[in-house]
Amino acid sequence: MRLVVVGAAGRMGRMLIRAIDQAQGCRLVAAVERPGNAAIGSDAGVLAGLPTLGVAVTSDPAAAFAAADGVLDFTAPDATVAFAGLAADAGILHVVGTTGMEPAHLAKLEEAARRTPIIRSGNMSLGVNLLAALVRKVAATLGTDWDIEVVEMHHRMKVDAPSGTAVLLGEAAAEGRNVDLAKARVAGRDGITGAREAGTIGFAALRGGTVVGDHKVIFAGAGERLELAHVAEDRSLFAQGAVKAALWGKGRAPGLYSMADVLGLDAL
Repeated sequence: MRLVVVGAAGRMGRMLIRAIDQAQGCRLVAAVERPGNAAIGSDAGVLAGLPTLGVAVTSDPAAAFAAADGVLDFTAPDATVAFAGLAADAGILHVVGTTGMEPAHLAKLEEAARRTPIIRSGNMSLGVNLLAALVRKVAATLGTDWDIEVVEMHHRMKVDAPSGTAVLLGEAAAEGRNVDLAKARVAGRDGITGAREAGTIGFAALRGGTVVGDHKVIFAGAGERLELAHVAEDRSLFAQGAVKAALWGKGRAPGLYSMADVLGLDAL
C-alpha cells in the first residue's frame, strides 16, 4: 500500500514514517510539509532517523496524493479538513488522528467521507479503543445515579483540552447512556458550582511534564466507585495503530469509519 505522511517534520509525522518503514504490506511514497518548512527537500527517512528512503519532503499534497493509496494525518483541524478534500479528489483513504476538531471540522470530514473512506479516531491504540468499548458497556449497564467523570493528563506542550482521547471516552459513555454528549458534558469546574447535576459527564484535563497520555473514566455510585484506566507509555503505538488502520481501510467503500471498526470492537 502506497502511503503519504502529512506533517512529516512533526513529532508524530516522523513516528508515522518509522512505523510505515517497520510495517509489512505498505511503503512510504511521499512526505508533505507546509511551504517554507525547513524540511522541504530533505529525505523523509533521514528526517525520521532512518536510512535514506529516496522520498523527498514536498509542499505539494495534491501531487503526493495522486500517486498514493492513502494518507496518514496527525496535523491540525484546519489542515486536516483541507487534506480531506484533496484525498477525496484523489480517491484515496484518509486516516485522521488529528485532535481538537470542532463540529464544523467534523461536518467537513463527513462531507468528504461521501466520496472516499476516512478512518478517524481521537486515539489509534488498541488499549484505548478497547477501553472505550468497556466504558460504553458499563455506562449502558449503570443508571444515571452513577456519576461519570473523565480525567486525563498530558505533557505540558499539548495545545488542546480535553484531549481527543478524553472526548472519545466521553462519547463512548454518552453512547452507552443514549444521550448527546454536547448536552451532557461539563468541562471543568471553578467557583461555587452547586451540586452535581445527575446524568452529566464531567471532564478534567491535567497538563505537566512529559506525560504521554493517562486517561481514567470514573463511575461513582453511592458507597462504591468503578475506575477504568489506560496509560500510554510510548507515542509510537499511535503511529502503529494508524498504519494498521490504513491497511484495514484499503479498498473500503466511502464512509466514515472508526478504530472500533478497524479492531472489530463494536460487538462489545
